[in-house]
Amino acid sequence: MSASKNVICIFKGNEFFMSKYIMLFLILFSACKHKDETKVKKPNVIIIMTDDQGYQDVACYGSPDIKTPNLDQMAKEGLRLTNFYAAQAVCSASRAGILTGCYPNRLGIHGAFMPKSKKGLNLDELTIAEMLKTKNYATAIFGKWHLGDHPDFLPLQQGFDEFFGIPYSNDMWPYHPQQGPIFNFDILPLIKDNSVVDTLTDQSMLTTQITEHSVDFINRNKENPFFLYVAHPQPHVPLFVSDKFKGKSERGLYGDVIMEIDWSVGQILKALKVNGIDENTLVVFTSDNGPWLNYGEHAGSALPLREGKGTAWEGGQREPCIMRFPNSFKAGIEIKTPLMNIDLLPTIAHLTKTALPERIIDGKNAWSVLVGDTTKCPQEAYFYYYKVNELHAIRYQQWKMYFPHKYRTLNGRKGGKGGLPVKYDHIDLNEIELYDLENDIAETKNIADDHPDLIIKMKKLANEMRERLGDSLRDQKGSETRSIGMISED
Repeated sequence: MSASKNVICIFKGNEFFMSKYIMLFLILFSACKHKDETKVKKPNVIIIMTDDQGYQDVACYGSPDIKTPNLDQMAKEGLRLTNFYAAQAVCSASRAGILTGCYPNRLGIHGAFMPKSKKGLNLDELTIAEMLKTKNYATAIFGKWHLGDHPDFLPLQQGFDEFFGIPYSNDMWPYHPQQGPIFNFDILPLIKDNSVVDTLTDQSMLTTQITEHSVDFINRNKENPFFLYVAHPQPHVPLFVSDKFKGKSERGLYGDVIMEIDWSVGQILKALKVNGIDENTLVVFTSDNGPWLNYGEHAGSALPLREGKGTAWEGGQREPCIMRFPNSFKAGIEIKTPLMNIDLLPTIAHLTKTALPERIIDGKNAWSVLVGDTTKCPQEAYFYYYKVNELHAIRYQQWKMYFPHKYRTLNGRKGGKGGLPVKYDHIDLNEIELYDLENDIAETKNIADDHPDLIIKMKKLANEMRERLGDSLRDQKGSETRSIGMISED
């Protein structure tokens, strides 16, 4: 007799047995449904970004004198990217790129915002936080914001539920010993959500406080999907470290600072494991730009790369980047494919099945690269803008070409001591230069004369981007640029 006929017979003979049969079916269905929901639980996302950290300032990237056991372990359990770029070689612009998936000059953002500038990230732009809010993610930023310090531009107006940290770089205040009156602003404010809760004359506990807020946020949201953006103000000068790490490194105060950041990463990863959610959490560690080299012993190292912060040379924009996501990433993999921080937003959108912004963005989904399905770059080329919308360079495959422009350099000199900088030299690059980054990572041999066809190809790509985003070196306006956020003077 068939199962359906059995059910009919039981129903006809005894309603009690029928009700038990239905109850058992509902229990089994509920268990299966619960198991299926657990299986498809939305992934959490954490981005940890440091400030002015050099490419070599992690042990697994070659640091000879800074120990970073937590970051090294994270790399062993995940991916170490060796051709990962910031969107621009300076604070605000780079942060705009990572949060919006756009080249910052598309958004009218160039360089770093000064305090009380009445400018900020336009509220019409969609951040990762706002994107994930459409999927009911809890969102928080702890650390440095630097996308507008006016209340209208603070993180809670840009998709974040919580904010604890500082509104701009930690040197934009009167106590920075070498800046003088040019940075004579109010004492550095410490902000919680939308309100100033303190002023900082000593930042030695700020890394610890940011870490504590991050761990608390994870603990409170272990049952909910969340996006956590940890934006450490260190190791941007002036350097501060807690007593826990003061004098502990072989690299002086700078090394102490990096060791404390590494500890912070370890605390965050530990919180994920304690709460049983580390398998389902994507964690990304990177930096906003390269080291501020003229600060010497208080600056990081980009070796073997050329130059540092404030330049389009590799040391200015190629950053350490480690990603961990046990649910999808293989362990201990090195990824050489070029990627940029603008690619994070569309990649996260793919991971979380979230719709992309309606406005044009520049980033591309790099998921297939991260999971090992391909080594092909999702972008045809990457473009390196600096200053007020100057196109300085382009990367195409293994090649990087530089256009004539002025850049800063120490010209082989050492940087300063005791937190005091030395002055940069400024050099005019007068001709196009081309480098093979696969065989000349330090950019020592200009091979432009050897590859005329490649120069033509890369010029064509650059001209197409100039049509879209402009190039002030040529007095060229772009057709796709958008307005920066502005506060009315009224």
